Amino acid sequence: MTIRDELLKNIRRVDPYVPGEQPQDKVVKLNTNENPYPPSPAVKRALEELNTDSFRLYPDPASGVLIKALSDFHRLKEEQIFVGVGSDDVLSLCFLTFFNSDQPILFPDITYSFYKVWAQLYQIPYECPRLDSDFRIVKEDYYRVNGGVIFPNPNAPTAVYEDLGFVEDILEHNHDSIVIVDEAYVDFAGRSAVELIGRYDNLIVTRTFSKSRSMAGMRIGYALADESLICCLNDVKYSFNSYTMSQAALVCGAASVRDRVYFEENIRKITETREWVGKELKALGFIFPDSKANFIFAKHPDYDASQLFEELKSEGIYVRHWNDARIKDYLRITVGTDGEMRVLLQSLKKKLEK
Repeated sequence: MTIRDELLKNIRRVDPYVPGEQPQDKVVKLNTNENPYPPSPAVKRALEELNTDSFRLYPDPASGVLIKALSDFHRLKEEQIFVGVGSDDVLSLCFLTFFNSDQPILFPDITYSFYKVWAQLYQIPYECPRLDSDFRIVKEDYYRVNGGVIFPNPNAPTAVYEDLGFVEDILEHNHDSIVIVDEAYVDFAGRSAVELIGRYDNLIVTRTFSKSRSMAGMRIGYALADESLICCLNDVKYSFNSYTMSQAALVCGAASVRDRVYFEENIRKITETREWVGKELKALGFIFPDSKANFIFAKHPDYDASQLFEELKSEGIYVRHWNDARIKDYLRITVGTDGEMRVLLQSLKKKLEK
């Protein structure tokens, strides 16, 4: 049944975000940038010790146990931290809270595609400056009047990381706008913009537990900023739903944050695998930007990416492909375990040797 025109005129429509496939069969799953390793053993212990009788009660609306752990980890005040149901929830609330100017917000033309969805959903004007030919942000494009700035660092899906001086330059040219740095992948990259929060009251840094902390299924994200901005975020959150984080997410998230040794070891394994796979892909003729994330964004000059995507999928190897004109020649390949990457590389070698 179709919706009548009389009803359609008052329904908000957007071009929806398209998530990566979640196959249920046993496959080599390298398409959604999940961590291939389990969460910290401390997370399992926290679940086992959790008193399920507490589930009859609402969780702590202030998310105190998790915010305390994050405060200790980042050496920030608890009032400078906001948590939500994955970084998507946090970012969506940031759009709603801070991007209310008549001027367009700015974000790259090749970036996390949810930004455009939220802008459309909340009827926020936006413009998308083009990345250069090396998939780098042109910082001068962000020197103009705007209603806010947001970009991932490292960017997605390109995996390109910009150093702290680059981020600070954009902040220096946007003192009167909110600047959001989406650091979903920064743990695999370099220095974080969190270092700049004390110097810039217009900076918001968002993070996630889905990548480096192996907890995509728990849906935990957070924002770090000047306490005045965090207060504004909380006001909006409490206007929607005071109890966003589950009891389990709060205690498991806190347990993960406290286990710094496991966290750092997990990152080391993934970055070492990334560097090894990068060398192997280059030997096969693939071209890609220097990856500073837990994925590689690669193309082969002699092989159609969409065809390669389908051929790999037919073998139970899932990677990510977009039909967007500027990136249709590329595949985004999540860094899995060494064993998973060997399966991918063996398949690619057979295809390219034909």
